[in-house]
Amino acid sequence: MIQNNYFSENSDLLLQFDNIIDWEEVVTAYEQGFKDHKKYKETGDEALAFAPSSVEEAIETYRVTLESLGDVIGNFVAPRAPEMDRVGLKYDSGKVTFPDAMIEAYEKVQEAGLQPYSISRDHGGLGMPSTTQCFVMEVMSRADGAFGIAIGCVNLAETIERFGDEDMVNHWVPQMAAGEVVGAMALTEPNYGSDLPNIRTRAEQDENGVWRINGAKRFITHGCGFAHKPSVILTLARTGSPTSGAKGLSFFLVEGKDVFIAGVEKKLGLHCSPTCEVVYENTPARLIGKEGFGLVRYAMGMMNGARLSIAAQSMGIAQAAQAEAAKYASEREQFGKLIKDIPAVRKMLDRMEREIAAMRQLLYEAARSIDRYHWRQHSMEKSGVDERTIRKDEEIRHWEKLASFLTPVAKYYISEMCNSIAYDALQIHGGSGYTEDYDVARLYRDARITNIYEGTTQMQMHAAIGGVTAGMAATGPIRAYLDAELARFSPSPALQKNRELLEAIVRDYREIKSSDDKELVAFEAVESATRFLNGLLLERAASRLEGDARRRFEKMAADYNLDSQAIMQGNLIRVQAPEKVSEPALAG
Repeated sequence: MIQNNYFSENSDLLLQFDNIIDWEEVVTAYEQGFKDHKKYKETGDEALAFAPSSVEEAIETYRVTLESLGDVIGNFVAPRAPEMDRVGLKYDSGKVTFPDAMIEAYEKVQEAGLQPYSISRDHGGLGMPSTTQCFVMEVMSRADGAFGIAIGCVNLAETIERFGDEDMVNHWVPQMAAGEVVGAMALTEPNYGSDLPNIRTRAEQDENGVWRINGAKRFITHGCGFAHKPSVILTLARTGSPTSGAKGLSFFLVEGKDVFIAGVEKKLGLHCSPTCEVVYENTPARLIGKEGFGLVRYAMGMMNGARLSIAAQSMGIAQAAQAEAAKYASEREQFGKLIKDIPAVRKMLDRMEREIAAMRQLLYEAARSIDRYHWRQHSMEKSGVDERTIRKDEEIRHWEKLASFLTPVAKYYISEMCNSIAYDALQIHGGSGYTEDYDVARLYRDARITNIYEGTTQMQMHAAIGGVTAGMAATGPIRAYLDAELARFSPSPALQKNRELLEAIVRDYREIKSSDDKELVAFEAVESATRFLNGLLLERAASRLEGDARRRFEKMAADYNLDSQAIMQGNLIRVQAPEKVSEPALAG
């Protein structure tokens, strides 16, 4: 692996941080009037001593934290990643053993105080907005995707902070912030993957009023905890009748010591991320929030954040693959020249570079949408504002609608491009890339899960298509958002042409009568909207830069929009004849 500071020595990431992100908007949304600083002044609570009092202080705090993280991850964790992957996990009689190198790396991050990035300052966390959290996950995942997951698991405490009662929050969240306890999320069951409304794991109260859970969960990341650190497992279980669907599901906190880990999956990649089968046998549990709200409010309320987290992980893996490919191509000679100077290879490298840029703009725009509503909503909830008033809040409604479109789009696009970039990175390495001598083989294996877990690409299409159709109506929120963002700069003729193509695709998609035919070409509609959006974001980013950086982004945006035009024209043809999409190709 390339070794350097994965934040301060990544020029594109610094451009994103220093020039492209509107930090005043993000910080204002997160800090909610800098209430933590004001509380520190009033109470002297040392947990809030480093709470910023201004936008400038917040930006500097984020920068210092990311520089420290980038150094630890790039120079300490990255060199240990190959050993972590090679040794992998060991399972024996309910116990999971982690590689020594991973434990050493984990403790290094924990000792540096960099782990609880999404937990509030009140309970010992760093207190960072979603935008900054994406930087953290991207940087960590560039070294090793499995390691990024392990570090991030304590940050499930944010869910307890939001939905748990006071005793639960005060007992568990500080322990998780200190890294003493690891979080896990148990939704999926052996026969019910994304079909959560039909899960069968059951929770019932005993004669003493204690909830008891029986059943099994599968694909539960870190259900076993980490090394000597136990887990708390946030578990979705049925409290209603077997036919009560989503409204019969509730959310529970379960201690890892009270379940049995029946095994860990032997996976293609992410060898150090334990994917557990968890068995509940009359397991004691504590109800989180209200009975019957487990899926419809609590699990779904975390969906945007979960999608964003995997998008950021995908971003980090893709960045690693692109960097390794560029390094190899600048060192490997064939036919008397470096292979980066061979036109076919140069074409691949250029595409990877502009896709990385587009992916990053989409990632941080999705994070922006969450920051604009989530913290306002959270603050209102903690202040005792009633749910009906919160639902009517125009700012929350507007940005939550945008997040419900942008997060599935980001998860789909970035994870798919992560796979594509890892594929091309291995190809550039040639036969050497197919061996385990180069890190690109591990990156290729690790990339493959990103467009599957936390909702497959196909599930993201289902989540995003409404944003394309209803959202692009005359008064739709997506149309209003696109118009507002286009007004921030002077769009190129190529981007304007792609807007026309998108309008035609949406129009023709709406006119399809058969629901089955609509499903066949939903991907084409969502892909077209995403390509247009990414082109917009690239041009908007270029408008915020100067000099060589601006010219480089303008060139990438122009090339990206040309690629998009070809793709969108093909998609328009498919949308106009959806019945042809599923027909088998004729021989001869």
